[in-house]
Amino acid sequence: MLGEPSTFACVITTFDESGAFDELAMADHLGRIGRAGVGVYLGSSSPGEGYSLSLEETERLYAVGVRTLRGVVQVRAMGVEPRSAAEMLKLVRLAERHELDAMQLYCLDLGHSNRPSEAELERYFRDVLDEMRIPALLSSHIFGGYAIPIAMIGRLLNDYPFLIGINCTNPDLKYLTRVLEVAKGRADVHVGGAMQALTVLAMGGQGFLSSEANLAPELCQAVIRGFRDRDMPLMFDSYDQLIRLFAANQSATGSVRWTKAALKVIGRPGWTFRRPLLPLDDVEIDRVAAELAAIGISEMTSSPR
Repeated sequence: MLGEPSTFACVITTFDESGAFDELAMADHLGRIGRAGVGVYLGSSSPGEGYSLSLEETERLYAVGVRTLRGVVQVRAMGVEPRSAAEMLKLVRLAERHELDAMQLYCLDLGHSNRPSEAELERYFRDVLDEMRIPALLSSHIFGGYAIPIAMIGRLLNDYPFLIGINCTNPDLKYLTRVLEVAKGRADVHVGGAMQALTVLAMGGQGFLSSEANLAPELCQAVIRGFRDRDMPLMFDSYDQLIRLFAANQSATGSVRWTKAALKVIGRPGWTFRRPLLPLDDVEIDRVAAELAAIGISEMTSSPR
């Protein structure tokens, strides 16, 4: 529900040992997240390996999400950074066909470090929003190399009442503050990652997105529950463990490799990659196992690998 504290998982995509999309493992993985009350974003660039998915596979992924979690938690499409509005709309159409609860819109990635002008970026968003038939969210993610101008967010919120949220990933708290100001009363604001989870909640935002929810969804939800119920010991203790889990992910080649290694360590499905990505080696996996054991999150009790 709009305005209520919440957390979402940026969900990994499960593959079998041949690299084929594994629907049964996907349903199992999503079910665990949904039972914890955590919403899901499907098909992300990372950790969802969205760029490796064909449109047909992405459609199957959306279908599994809806079939598994409809009426349990919010099922949203995340997609990948597009080159054009037409490219983004291909994913939007799939999300509409399967009646997902919402679709996040990434900023343009024009390749080779090119950045769109402000006019080009706004034209792109409007070209997509003009054609959408399900609720939308904007992603202002600094890893794309730039942030959406605040005034543009305001104009888009004015013109598109079905724009229900802003997902803001930016270490600049001044920028986050301005996003919260322009969105107040009009759209939810979630931060990307656990780092600013308590900050955004304290400032009137709705919560956070994370890849850690693939591993410890109950822990992520405990942070939200503690805040909502004014249970400060629960909120602080849960957040302490969550940040320790976040800090343990030190893979220099991308967080999805560490996340999937951790899934393997705790005996959960979904740890296999699709090339060109390759798993961590045994020495690195043993290091991940030691890090997880040191944190001691109860829902991540390991099984033999």
